[in-house]
Amino acid sequence: MTKSELINQLVKRFPRLPIRDTDFAVKSILDAMAQSLTEGQRIEIRGFGSFSLTKRPERMGRNPKSGEKVLVPEKRVPHFKPGKELRERVDLYSKEEK
Repeated sequence: MTKSELINQLVKRFPRLPIRDTDFAVKSILDAMAQSLTEGQRIEIRGFGSFSLTKRPERMGRNPKSGEKVLVPEKRVPHFKPGKELRERVDLYSKEEK
C-alpha cells in the first residue's frame, strides 16, 4: 500500500473528512515518526509493532564493477518489529488463503 492508497482508504472510511485534511494528517504522522527515529527514539504502536534503529558496523565491501575492496562506513538503519496482534492477524489471513 502506498501513501496515496492509505489516504484514499481513510477518505472512503471517513467520508466527512476532506481529502486535504486526511492527506495532511497522514503526512504529519509520518513526519513525526521520521523525526523521532532521526533523534534516536523508539516508536511503539500497540497492536501494530515498534520501530527502532539498528546500528550496522563498518565493514569491507566490494565494488561490483571493479572488484576492488571498499570500506563501507557504519550506519544506523530503521528496524520494524511487528506486534503480537499484527502477527496473529497476518497468520490468520495467510491460513484463510490456503
